[in-house]
Amino acid sequence: MTSTAASSTTGPSPATSKSRTRHFLKDTDLSPAEQAEVLDLAARMKAAPYSVQPFAADGNGRKTVAVIFDKTSTRTRVSFATGVADMGGNALIINPGEAQIGHKESVEDTAKVLERMVSTIVWRTGAHSGLVAMAENSRVPVINALCDDYHPCQLLADLLTIKEHKGALQGLTMSYLGDSANNMANSYLLAGVTAGMNVRIAGPEGYLPSPEIIAAAEDRAVETGGSVLVTVDPAEALLGADVVATDTWVSMGQEDEKEARLRLFRDYSVDEAAMKLAAPDAVVLHCLPAYRGYEIAAGVIDGPQSVVWDEAENRLHAQKALMAWLMHRSGLAVVDGLG
Repeated sequence: MTSTAASSTTGPSPATSKSRTRHFLKDTDLSPAEQAEVLDLAARMKAAPYSVQPFAADGNGRKTVAVIFDKTSTRTRVSFATGVADMGGNALIINPGEAQIGHKESVEDTAKVLERMVSTIVWRTGAHSGLVAMAENSRVPVINALCDDYHPCQLLADLLTIKEHKGALQGLTMSYLGDSANNMANSYLLAGVTAGMNVRIAGPEGYLPSPEIIAAAEDRAVETGGSVLVTVDPAEALLGADVVATDTWVSMGQEDEKEARLRLFRDYSVDEAAMKLAAPDAVVLHCLPAYRGYEIAAGVIDGPQSVVWDEAENRLHAQKALMAWLMHRSGLAVVDGLG
């Protein structure tokens, strides 16, 4: 079991400094060894869901995690709230429009208030810069639950799912098709190469990852032995792939572009013809919500190669492990088995 090390009811120990606190704002905030450690912890916690208790009541009471939503959510809300409860804590859900972060009160001032009241801050928001400002002013861990540039918690769940079905991640080929200028494509690149995978991204011209993201992924790939391929040719990305992933073509805020986007991305659909190009035992991922008949065929997402429902469940286990790991590495709790 886990014993907590913080000396106050909710906030950090006075000895905990901002420089020591670990945050998870983008996929490469974890080194390759740290990512593997979080995934191993997630597998252990999935097998024993209540074995790690960084937020549980001690002599100072149970701890609270602020889970803030600037954007609506289903899986993120349920997985974080359930995960905090599983680990003995209280999830304070702040719904869209209920907080005044960034308009009536600065992000910096908000962080300085929250760090005195909660043990972790989870934020689903727009601009990545806001998360950076929150972390720079917080002595408790800040977690990116989705922003415009990255979706790193989703990728931890995806990697956990792939590991369950494929074994070791190192050397596997993972292909992502569709809108490749979005947060999911960015995180697939960065998290995939961190795990030593060969990541292929395919999308139309004008909808590919930025040069900065590609360069960051290539730098990490040199460290891990992974590789990066960005292409406009879906067949090139799919050929022999061990993992095939996609995402909705119409994200929040893009509804007015729906018809144009459906035409633009139609050649990047993960359908039965696409899956014939991948390895025969390839698995299929989709972070949901899914729109059958557009980015993915019903016969694929509901077929035998789909691991989408395992992937959705693994948001819970991966995020629990991440929260526990960050608390441990920040000196706010002790998790058995971590150095």
